[in-house]
Amino acid sequence: MGGAVSESAGGAEADAVSGAGAAGAVEDAGGAEDAGGAGAAGVGAAGDLPTRSRGVIGLLEENCTVCMLCARECPDWCIYIESHKEPVPVDPGPGGPGDGGSPDPGRAPAGRGRRVRNALDRFAIDFSLCMYCGICIEVCPYDALFWSPEFSYPAGDIRGLTHERDRLREWMWTVPPPQAHDPGAPPARELLAAGGPGEAADGVAG
Repeated sequence: MGGAVSESAGGAEADAVSGAGAAGAVEDAGGAEDAGGAGAAGVGAAGDLPTRSRGVIGLLEENCTVCMLCARECPDWCIYIESHKEPVPVDPGPGGPGDGGSPDPGRAPAGRGRRVRNALDRFAIDFSLCMYCGICIEVCPYDALFWSPEFSYPAGDIRGLTHERDRLREWMWTVPPPQAHDPGAPPARELLAAGGPGEAADGVAG
């Protein structure tokens, strides 16, 4: 009889220990789940891309003058540009052909004062070759190329990674606005030079 009571007491103690262990395991699992959720939330918050992320390149076609600097400086030769020359339309204005003035330079024979300009026919970037160095954006003197943080543009065919001018223009809608200037920074040299010596001195003094 005493053995049975002892055995029952031992079994109850074992069950109690097992129950406590199970409760502890559940609590530990809940804590781990909470920690995992917090970690995931932290990753999501930290996963926001900065404004200067190098995702894809957008083209502002209006600023492009077909100077070819971007294509020449590209170390991967992944920028393709085609253009043609066309006469520059000239506003006659006072003293123009309509007023008996000098002939219209846009209609003059080539080599005799006729002004021409480059017109863009094709601008494409092959992102299967691009190494995202950003040299093309840095050397562009007219701010026609911009970084967009968009990085997901898969293609089923490698030819789909060559983005033509229309698609490059669409990426401009995803380009973030430029960061605000530091209020404590000195004014740009260009502004000081354009403002004259008086304003330049004021800017430096400020």
